[in-house]
Amino acid sequence: MKEIIRERLGDAMIKAILFDLDGTLLNRDESVQLFIANQYDRFSHYLDHIPKEQYIHRFIHLDNHGYVWKDQVYKQLVSEFSIEKLQSEDFLQDYIENFHDYAVPYNHLISVLDNLKTQGLLLGIITNGFGQFQMSNIEALGISDYFHTILVSEWEGIKKPDPAIFHSAVNKLQVTPSECVYIGDHPINDIKAAQEVGMRTIWKKNSNYFHFKDSFSINELVEIPPMVKEFSR
Repeated sequence: MKEIIRERLGDAMIKAILFDLDGTLLNRDESVQLFIANQYDRFSHYLDHIPKEQYIHRFIHLDNHGYVWKDQVYKQLVSEFSIEKLQSEDFLQDYIENFHDYAVPYNHLISVLDNLKTQGLLLGIITNGFGQFQMSNIEALGISDYFHTILVSEWEGIKKPDPAIFHSAVNKLQVTPSECVYIGDHPINDIKAAQEVGMRTIWKKNSNYFHFKDSFSINELVEIPPMVKEFSR
């Protein structure tokens, strides 16, 4: 592995690590499962004509790994299941206000961030989504203080894979793209987009997407610190 990394990257020094949020730091699939099961329980007197597992399964399908905003998801659920006395806006507001209470980190998240900080690296997040919603999730994970910059697409007015959001991050960190490693789970929005602005990349493998061969890859966050050390050597 060491020889392969040196051959592909040369001698450039790494100064910053940028992360995606959902599917990379936040275990969104598990978080959604916990939230939607609890939402069903809390609203069960409006939903008792729907089997719980059917409600959960349908939400997850419509959600499409977070790429369909929840206003559309809940409108569809209310229509399909003939839910009365509650509107889609009621479910959506509950989602916005309470999802962060079910935020689940991936294993070793805090220890990995501690390790990277100890290496003297600048840390950042680039995530698509709504500003305060994503910040609430970051704060719920207890990691906001680790990051020198956090860019959320709503607040930036641009979203991945637009290269402008990646350039904005490196400008805020006062580094160059070649001095950055970007880590994310989406082959196009994260990996290909970061590569096209000149960043090195690590793909956090995700069974929802095809295998991405043109990037270093990991299964677990704990694999990141030793890989980054090799990048810098």
